[in-house]
Amino acid sequence: MTRARREAALSGVLVAVLLGGVVALFARSAPLPERLRADPSPVVRYHDGTPAHVFLADDGRRRIEVAPSEVDSDYIDALIRLEDQRFRTHLGVDPLAIVRAALTNARRGRVVSGASTITMQVVRLCEPRPRTLRSKIVEAARAVQLELRLSKDEILAHYLQLTPFGRNLEGVEAASLAYFGHGAADLSPGEIATLLAVPQNPNLRYPSPRNADRLTAARDDVARRLGLEDLVERPVPTTLRPVPREVPHAAYWLRAAGPEASEWRTTLDRGAQRIVDDVLAAARPGLERKGIDNGAVVVLDTATSRVLALGGNLSFWDDGPARRIPAFDVPRSPGSTLKPLIHAAAIDRGEALPEFLVADIPTAFGSYTPSNYDGGFDGLVRLDDALSRSLNVPFIHLLRDVGVEPFLGILRDLGVRSLRDDPDFYGLSVAVGGLELTPLELAGVYAALARGGEAKAPTWLQSTVAGRGAHPLSEGATWLTRRALERRDRPDFPGRADLSAPPTGIHWKTGTSTGRRDAWAVGSGPQHTVAVWLGNLDNRGSSSLVGAEAAGPLLFDVLGGLAPAGGAAPDPVPDDLGWVEVCSYSGRRATEACPHRTDARAVVARVPTEECPHHRRVHVDVATGLAVGPACREDRATKAITVLAWPSSVRRYLRSSARLLPELPGWAPGCAPATAATAPVIVSPPEGQSAVLIAGLAPERQQIPLQAESDAEGALAWFVDGRFVATSPADGRVWWTPAPGEHRIVVTDDRGRSRRRLFAVLERP
Repeated sequence: MTRARREAALSGVLVAVLLGGVVALFARSAPLPERLRADPSPVVRYHDGTPAHVFLADDGRRRIEVAPSEVDSDYIDALIRLEDQRFRTHLGVDPLAIVRAALTNARRGRVVSGASTITMQVVRLCEPRPRTLRSKIVEAARAVQLELRLSKDEILAHYLQLTPFGRNLEGVEAASLAYFGHGAADLSPGEIATLLAVPQNPNLRYPSPRNADRLTAARDDVARRLGLEDLVERPVPTTLRPVPREVPHAAYWLRAAGPEASEWRTTLDRGAQRIVDDVLAAARPGLERKGIDNGAVVVLDTATSRVLALGGNLSFWDDGPARRIPAFDVPRSPGSTLKPLIHAAAIDRGEALPEFLVADIPTAFGSYTPSNYDGGFDGLVRLDDALSRSLNVPFIHLLRDVGVEPFLGILRDLGVRSLRDDPDFYGLSVAVGGLELTPLELAGVYAALARGGEAKAPTWLQSTVAGRGAHPLSEGATWLTRRALERRDRPDFPGRADLSAPPTGIHWKTGTSTGRRDAWAVGSGPQHTVAVWLGNLDNRGSSSLVGAEAAGPLLFDVLGGLAPAGGAAPDPVPDDLGWVEVCSYSGRRATEACPHRTDARAVVARVPTEECPHHRRVHVDVATGLAVGPACREDRATKAITVLAWPSSVRRYLRSSARLLPELPGWAPGCAPATAATAPVIVSPPEGQSAVLIAGLAPERQQIPLQAESDAEGALAWFVDGRFVATSPADGRVWWTPAPGEHRIVVTDDRGRSRRRLFAVLERP
């Protein structure tokens, strides 16, 4: 080689190195096209990955982020074969394709073939330019830059997301949803050919009646070039399907909580969601006629507390702003739906068993005087029956025994976050709805009840790992509670018991808030827990907002739609339950006086120790039937009998209701015991309460009842400020005419046992 040739070769190498350095410097220093950072359409996905709701991107387009690995591999192969056969090997520009295109165009005398690679097309999608030689050079340089900065899969991903498909559709995933109603993960040969044909001229080929012929011809041409013509049989789509906009309440709720996210992979199940949507849609006309404008339904997988469906309201798109509020996350008064938790908590603390006979009578708790839904009282009732019938007073007594703050601690442990932290803010009215929690939280509470007391807060994102918490409630207590809640059939089929057995494996409870502003039905089937809330978010009441009547049927409709084909699996008795002997009548620990006994299940570590208070062994004179004590039995024919003794407060209420009462035998003359067992307990006026006199109304018309609880059989004497007022039977009452000032009230039984209370009477200014 001559010296001149060596110098020329060296110069060429230097120029090439220099050009390469310039290109490398450009590639590393120049910013990438801005549109590569274009945000995709935010997408909410079902748990199986299918889109549930697709939002518009910030620029008003619908483009869904998708990785090449998530697209049908046959489509990727066909795309590369059709558009850029050497995509995997070139550096953004394909010299062979340039030569081929030049020869073809020269032979035809016009431009019939281009040499743009997929990388160059990405550049053109990001930075549109006129079709000139200078533009081609710039695109080539930009393509090399992309190749040096991005991987092949990243370049392909940008192509799959940015390619236009007509109207405001961009990207293969959005196009597949709009064209065929499903994603791009599984495409037929005809669908592949269609998706490859449209981007070549999207405005004249996207599915529409006027584009049908052009799209058909283009698709068939692509199929022929790919060798797919024998596999393409279906006609091309002629309309664009709506892009998924399901679960709107959940979608906007998720977006408001995480506005920076572009995707939410939820735990929602498409089948469960459609059942909920159908039930709400069917119920909507009837509810609106009754003045009920809002509602929510939550479905959880009981075992995991994963959210399977969220019904946010009765509608979303066609009504006012209140319908767009996700009511499943709005705190509302739960009515009586927390009574099962009180029931379980009392069992766990050894305060009660389902068989306990408890008082259901008018009672004042300070200034709080609750009543039952129907306004009546039963006197005495079994606790499990009181739960099934949702009686109020027994559960207020039970909550007092458990303690309000300990009970609120159980709710917090079960995932309730809507409670206020102020100490002493809540009172005994918690038992009947005197707090607020969301349908989502209440569903989580009932899932724990169905799961044996294990705490797992509801989760709705697949990325959230449900923590395994402690057991705020025991398996045994929750099992006994579920048995009580299974006793009711669906409320809109009251006659089914006459025709067939009620469905098994469903335990449920309803609730109605004060003023009929909220109607609830919450319960669990074999695998699912469902919470239904109905009401008005502007707090309007409605006479139809009754839990059993309004929400109960929806609960059973949803549970029925979700029920597994095999029915309910057995609910085995937990290991922490054992058998204890109790009085058949009272459910308490049996004494020698109890004539009948039975076995009841109880949490072994928390067996109640309270003895039966209702049966007494009394010795009576055979001749007179009067009671005699040990000192009076000589020279008498006596026998021991069992008598039924009710608390004086219960006797007082039932006597006022003209009911027959069991009577205790009176004492034979000179045979009464020296003292009563305990001093009377004043129940009216309540401790800590004051009275306010109404101006202009005579004091005689504002009398206050004086009542006490006593196990003495004799009379009670009442004194106010040292002055005798009257006597009454132990289960009776006297009436006192109040005067302004602070008074000392004293009650004394016939054996001298006394109790006193300070009581203030105020005048209204």
